[in-house]
Amino acid sequence: MVLRQWADDTLAEALGREQRTDPVLPGSGGPAGNARLTAWTGLVLLVLFLVELGTLLDLRPLLDWHVVVGVLLVPPALLKTATTGWRIIRYYTNRPAYRAAGPPPMPLRLLGPLVVLCTLAVLGTGLALIAVGPTGGTTPFLSVAGMGVDVLVLHKATFVLWAVVTGVHTLARLAPAVRIVTTGRGVPGRGGRIAVQVLTILVAVAAAVIVLRLSGAWLTGLPLRLGHHH
Repeated sequence: MVLRQWADDTLAEALGREQRTDPVLPGSGGPAGNARLTAWTGLVLLVLFLVELGTLLDLRPLLDWHVVVGVLLVPPALLKTATTGWRIIRYYTNRPAYRAAGPPPMPLRLLGPLVVLCTLAVLGTGLALIAVGPTGGTTPFLSVAGMGVDVLVLHKATFVLWAVVTGVHTLARLAPAVRIVTTGRGVPGRGGRIAVQVLTILVAVAAAVIVLRLSGAWLTGLPLRLGHHH
């Protein structure tokens, strides 16, 4: 019965049949402001992730774009982790407004940490590949069941895990996010939220430029290196 209730609650929220009411507070907007910042950041991440997936259709000529978009994803992913983490902390520390807003359905609460871990893992292994270069990235450092494990293998494995958990999370949260960003335009703190998002984008662009300049070894050596993994 409990599992059935969890599934029904999750489906109702995903389809927009049930909507949580986020209290609006002065200043930052409280839970409503947090929800808007999280939703906007999530939609930005969705667009970037779709572009990143598109680069995988023909990775070799699109590797520079794969690197750039991968780095662009990191600051928004960290921002979304911070905003959702803030809401969780405020809820479990019994802040009245956040308690009144209520938590998401239990399956999404359980899925959330997996999404965060998988997102950070796939982005982290991607940055590690840039740091160690083609030679270090394709040199096994561990053997599992007779198979060599290198950073590139870890990046591919974490990507598959990320795709599964993020796909489920996106299906459950897309409709609520769209509803949030298209309503409640009078929520206080709009200027602050815009400033945070602009700063996040500027940091992302600066990081992408720096990392792209450090990726020369991969951009020139990828065709040969990938040949050993296919």
